[in-house]
Formats: sequence, C-alpha cells, structure tokens
Amino acid sequence: MTGTTAEATMNATTTETTAVDELLRAVRAGTHGRVPELVADLDGAARKTALARLTELRKEVRGWGWDRWDEQRKVRHALRVAGAGCHTGPAAAATWIAARDLSDWGDTTLDGLLRVLADREPSWLANVAQRLAERPSVAEDEYRLVHALVVRSGCPVPTTEAYLRGWTRSLTNRRLVDLLRDDPQTPVLLPHVLALTDMPDRLTWTVGPEQPTHWPTALKTLADEGMLDRAVLVDGCVSRLLRGGRPRDLRFPLTLLRLLGTTDEERRSRIPDWLGMAADAPSPVAGYAQEVLAELALDGGLAVPELAEMSGAVLFRSEKKLVRAQLTLLGKVLRRERGAAAELLPVVADAFGHEDTTVQERALALVARHLKDVQDERVRQEVAGAAELLSPVHRAAAAELFGSAALADDAPYVEVLPPVPERRPVAPAAESLAELMEDLVALVRRPYDSLEEFERALDGVVRHARRDREALTALVRETFADTYGFVHGDHVSSGSQGLLTVLAALAGKVGVSRLDAARRRPGGTPSCAHEALTRSIDARVWEVAWLLATAAPVPFLLATPTDHTGSVDPSVLVERLRAYQAAGVDPLPLDMAQALLRVRKADPRAAAAASEAEALGTGAGGRLARWLTADESLAPGLRFLERGRDRSSGRWWLADRLVVAVRERRAIRDEFPPAFQWLGGSPTEIPRRCGGYHWSGLRPLWPGILPDDRETLAAWLLPTLAGGAEWEERDAAWGLTALAEADGPVGPAVHLALAVGLGCRHVEDRLTAVDALLVLASRGELDPSLLAARLAGLVADGTVKPNRLADAARTAAATGAYGTVREVLLGLLPSVLAAPKPVRGAGELLAVAAECVERSGGCGQEVAGLAEVAARRGATQLVTQARRLAAALGRWTGGTPSGAAPEELSAATSTPASGATSTPAAEAATEAE
Repeated sequence: MTGTTAEATMNATTTETTAVDELLRAVRAGTHGRVPELVADLDGAARKTALARLTELRKEVRGWGWDRWDEQRKVRHALRVAGAGCHTGPAAAATWIAARDLSDWGDTTLDGLLRVLADREPSWLANVAQRLAERPSVAEDEYRLVHALVVRSGCPVPTTEAYLRGWTRSLTNRRLVDLLRDDPQTPVLLPHVLALTDMPDRLTWTVGPEQPTHWPTALKTLADEGMLDRAVLVDGCVSRLLRGGRPRDLRFPLTLLRLLGTTDEERRSRIPDWLGMAADAPSPVAGYAQEVLAELALDGGLAVPELAEMSGAVLFRSEKKLVRAQLTLLGKVLRRERGAAAELLPVVADAFGHEDTTVQERALALVARHLKDVQDERVRQEVAGAAELLSPVHRAAAAELFGSAALADDAPYVEVLPPVPERRPVAPAAESLAELMEDLVALVRRPYDSLEEFERALDGVVRHARRDREALTALVRETFADTYGFVHGDHVSSGSQGLLTVLAALAGKVGVSRLDAARRRPGGTPSCAHEALTRSIDARVWEVAWLLATAAPVPFLLATPTDHTGSVDPSVLVERLRAYQAAGVDPLPLDMAQALLRVRKADPRAAAAASEAEALGTGAGGRLARWLTADESLAPGLRFLERGRDRSSGRWWLADRLVVAVRERRAIRDEFPPAFQWLGGSPTEIPRRCGGYHWSGLRPLWPGILPDDRETLAAWLLPTLAGGAEWEERDAAWGLTALAEADGPVGPAVHLALAVGLGCRHVEDRLTAVDALLVLASRGELDPSLLAARLAGLVADGTVKPNRLADAARTAAATGAYGTVREVLLGLLPSVLAAPKPVRGAGELLAVAAECVERSGGCGQEVAGLAEVAARRGATQLVTQARRLAAALGRWTGGTPSGAAPEELSAATSTPASGATSTPAAEAATEAE
C-alpha cells in the first residue's frame, strides 16, 4: 500500500469515526431533529458501527433513574430515529421502531422517522409497514406513521385490528362523512371494521344521528352516494350481529343496519339469520330480528313452521316486551290463518310457564279463542297438558277451558329445600415429596383458590421438613430458584407471595431475625376487615417460615382444618395435642390460637373432647378444655351512624354508616398473640369502611379464621359485602356460602349480609345469596321475620332495589321453597306498601309473593296496606298484583277486598273464569289481535 493510499484510508476512517461520534453526541443530547441529516452522511459500514454504539447507549439509558426521566425521554426519541436509519434489514428496523422502551406514544418522532427512511426502496418500506401494522402498540397509537409508510410504499392497505382501530381514531378533525369520502382506504377497511369483536370506541359513542361524528349516518350517506357498496355493509352488519357479544359492540352494526334498511329479498333470504338472532341475541338485536320476522309473517313471507320455530324461541326469553309482542303477532296470524292453530297453539302454550302471570293470561286467552280451530285430539291434549305450568291464579279459567280433570291435583303442598350440606373432609397432606412439589407449584401459579389447598400445602411442608429436611430443601431450591421470593433475599412477603416466604425461609433465603420480627409484630387496631383478617393469615405464615428457618419443625400443624369449612374436629385436635406431648414439643403460639378459633364447639363430642384435653395435663390441653367449655360469645354489636348520605341523591350508603363493635373478650386479648387480639374487642367503635387496597386473592382464606363463629365473621365481612353491592361490583357476595355452611348461631349480622346479597347487581351474586338462603332454611337457621326486617331497611335506604330482590326471591321460590319465600316477602311488604313515595319495583315483589301464596297456602294472613293498594283504580302492575295477592290470601271476594267499600272498587276486575267470556284474559286476547 502506498503512502497516499494509506493516508486516504486513514482519513476516511477518521471521517467515518467523526461522523459516528457526531451522531452519538446528537443522540445523547436528545436532538432527534438533527439525526436524519447525520445518518444520511453515513455509509453502510459507518451505520453498522453506529448501530453497535446506539445499542450500548440504549442499554445505558434503560438503567437511568426517575430523576433523569425528561432527559431519558428525549434520548430515547433520538435513539429511535437513529436506530431506524442505521438498520439495513426491514425486520430489524421494524423491531427497533416498535420497541416499547423507544416508543413515544404519539407523533414526536414521526417526521424524523419518515426523513431517515426516505431513501429506502418501496418494497423495503412495504415490509416495514406490514410488520408495524401487526404491532398493536404502534399500529393503533402511531397510526399516522404506519399509514405514511403504506402510502409511500404503495403496498396493500393493512387490515390488522390495531391498524383498523388507529384508522377510526384518526378520523376526528372535521366532518366525518367528508373524511371518509376523501380517504381511499374507506371501502377496503370498513368491512373489516364491521367484523371486529371489540368495536372501536368512536363507533360506539352514543351521539345523535344529527351529530357530524355519528358513524352510522355517515356510512348511510356514502352508501346512498354509491361510494360504499350497500350490500357489503348489510352483509357485514348481519354477520356481526349473528356472532353476538356485548351490547356495546353490537350497537354500531345494529344502528347501521336499521339506517340502511333491508329489502324484501334481503329479508326473505336471511330468514335463518333472523331466527337465530330472535332466539339467542341480546334484547335489542332480538327485538330488531323480531320486527323483521313479524313483517315477513304478516306479508306471507314466513311459513307457519318457521313462525312456530321463532315463537318457541322468543316465548322462552325473559324479556316481557318481546314475549308480549310475539303473542300479539301470533294472535294476528291465527286470526287470519285459522288452519295454523294446530301448529301454533302448542307453541303458545309454552308461555303458560312464563314467570309473569299477565303473560300467562294472554297466552291462555289466545288458546281459549282459537282452540276450537284445532281438530286433532292429540294437539288438544298436548295444549291441555301444558296448563299444569300455569300459576294457580289461572287454574280456574284453565279448568273451565280444558276440563277439571286436566288440572286435578289434590296433593298437599310440600316445601322442597336442598339437603343439609355435608361436611367434606380435607384430604391429608401429600405423602410424597413429588406430590407436595406439584401442590406447591400449582399454588404459587394461582395462589389460594381455596382454603383446603392452602392449608394442605402448608401442613405438607411442615411434615416433610420433619421427615427429610435436606431432600425437601434441595427440591425447593431447584424448583423455585428463579421465583420472586428467592430473588430478593431477606425479603418478607405477604398476600399472594406468603407461601413463597415459607419456601424461601426453608431454603435459607430469608433472615431469621426478619421472620421473628414479622411473627411478633404488634396487632394494633385494624383499619378495616380486610386488613385484620389478612394480618392474621400473614402472621401465621410468618410463624411457619420462622419455624422452618430455625430448623426445629413441629410434627405437623395443629390448625389444619378437618373439613372444607375450615373447622377442626375437637377430638382430632385432642389427638394432635397428644402427639405433640409424645414428641416433646410445644405448640406454636399462632398455630395454637388459630386451632382454638377453628375447633367446633358446637360438635356433640366437644364436651367429651374437653375432658380428654384436660386429662393430658399440658398447658395446651388445659387451654383447649377451657375454650370448649366457655360460653362467652364473640357475637358483635352492629349499629348505624347518622351519616353517609350522598348529597346529590340523598341516599344513605350502608358501607359508610355500618359500625362493627366486637364485644370485649379478655381471654383473647390477654392470651392470644398480637395478630389475633383484634378479635377480643376494640377499645372504641370504629367504622369499617375499607379505605385502601387489599389483595383479593386472600379472600378464600378469610372465612377460615372464624369458621365456628359466623356472626362475628359476618360482621367483619359486612363492610366488604355492602361496599361491593353498593358499587355494583362482581363477586360481591362471595362470602355468603361460607357463612351459610359455617358453625355458630345465626343472628342479625348473618341475616343482614344475606339481605345485602339478595339485592346485588349481578345475577351470579344473587344466585350465591339464594343458595345461602336455602342452606340456612334447610338447616332450620333462617329467621324469615328477621330477614324481612333487614330487607325493609335496605329497600328504604336504596341499598337493595326491589326488582333485583324480586328476581332473587323468584329464583329461590322456583326451587320449591315457596313457603320460605312467602314468609319473607309477607313480612317485607307492609313497609314497602307504606313508603311515603311509591317504591319502584314493588309490583314485582307483590307478584312473587302472590305466586308463593297461591302455591304454598297462607290463606288468612294479614299484610298491612295491601287492601288499600288493591282498592285503587287502574290496572298498573302494582294494583293488579296487589289484587292477586289479596285474592290468594282470601281477602279479595267478588272483586272486592274484604273490609273495603264497594264504591271504592268499581273499577276492580276479578280473576277470569273462562277464556271465552268478557274477562281480562279475553280482553288481552282482543288487544293482542
């Protein structure tokens, strides 16, 4: 190499190094606007060198603290632009641009990225655009970047969900119809938008059709102009509605379809689609499908078998509006085509089992009017057989229509309650180390699904540590080496990581002094029920961890439950203490305290177990004997504060008013460890509204603290339940099952908790409350009068809405517990009827009460205020159902409630005697037709 050539190479290298250094200085300064011109000066080799240094800088920036946040943000923006320009492969460039630590969630780097990529080939840009379109975080939040790359490359428009969402979000600057008209992507993207499972927010906004941002109106305009294919839009709407989903996501296709309308051919060709929607779709969609099918039926475009199929599905639905509309349609068709009666009347008879007696009345009247048109005796018998589904209030009319023999039922009423739940024994701890490790891995992955699983695993660790500590420790270190609890040495965790602390202590990863301090931590006064219950659970876990860390394990844990409720059999606890005595070990303080709280004092063998415990001659045996024979109660006192009223609505919030005062019990305050002393009573009453966040995964363990004293447990769980119900949260009634199946007296706290649960917002929570009600009734522990009183207060202050309570009561009654529900509702109704203002939903409560009385008896019972309501003029649900209940109670005769002046009841109508006479049923049929 000549001197001139070497000098030139050295100069080039120096120039390259200088250019790279200048780029890095600009990046470190966060001046991303200068980066494109600096990258443009680099050749391929220089870009490769710069990329390596940019990668190192990126790693450095990741480690900067929050005190350098603003500097970090600017450097990351510059890094993003520089790295995109230095990458030569499209896949690597797309990965760099889409990296979460470099994204700016906006358009800050948009201009720089487009400038730094301006010299790339269209195919290269298309590759990057398609890859970015598949990245949700980029395609949606930085739609303009991806769209610009698509336009520059000329590639096909991406149709990924993220790109579609970004597109809809971008159309907000001026009139929507103009934006859509000017965008060449519109015809391509709209069919894909309609197919999305989760509709973009802008399409679901509830703005009026006159607003310029109303998507359905804009699309209708473009379809009328011919820019959009109307048939494609109709197909997309129908397909999306058929798939179902949340009402929010169906609102847009349904509104668009209504605006577009359907032709006769489209309606006829899609009959199976309309039938499917009418049967299974959410109410608004089903209503639209019903309208379309009704038009077809009245125009002769729907065959009778198809109408029968539609009616069978719609009459099975719970929405009264849809059911009534269907009966009206059937009445019109039957009036026009009398030959269809044989095929349609059996379907009409399906409505005999509807929960609304007015619907039953309409259906019965319809059958009565058209039964004469049925010549086939088998069909007549089929319809007559369905009359057994009718409420007793319509039995007289049905007997006159079909003959009394068809409804003969002389059997006395028998209350049907579920069997008393049996106690399920808790499986013994894992016998082998392999089985134990499987249990531990499952619990760490999905912590504490049940009390049984947690207690079984905790006891298993203690037992195997006693048998072969070295083998267990080796397996734990190998299996959980990378787990969070091990990474942070000397770390005491709680909540979802509590079991990991036990394993970390066994593996020597947590200091003994830290564990000892945690298990001895003062209890103090808990701020809420969550904190108190969780504190007790955590303290016991820390005690086990401390035990394993000191290498002096006990043979097993005393407090391990013997059945699924969390309780401990008293005779089993005596045997455990005997085993401790033989092994020469003393019980752990927290474990012993928890065992005492769990032992079944209500067990018939408790007295004998107390004698055996006393005979052991140990301190622990004496404590158990005294505990089993003590008649002191932890039953709390409940009272309500005169505060907690919402200023806007004037409503009293139960969770803000409820005060729980646990009675003082010296044995607990003096003898129990600090973590349990809160159960011995608080020096002062304090509201128990939760003011902070507590990990809800521990909730399945809370009932195991006090399975033998459910009144106390109910009092401590009530604020949680009340808050969840009032804020309409899901799974608010989770604790009612445990309360119903636990031991101990049932008093005001349990009944109040049950009352709150019956009025919860979500159906699954009300079902949980219904199950608890039936369990208490089957155990003979339900006090209907007390429950009615609790419900009356909650209805009055707005905590429980009558329509939700009616739904829960109807569900409970339908299981066969008509007598139980009757007693509760008859005790509640006087306060509802006497309210200063009409109670919305009271008619539904009266309807369920009437059904219960009609099926289970109760003739002669008094309901204060019922006669006055029944005497009102009109035919509202409240008045109609009041008359029905009064008649069922034997206090409505000849259309007049007993004791009421005849002149006050001139508008009253009696129960129909026949579908063919001028009765309310016949009038309903006339209205339907």
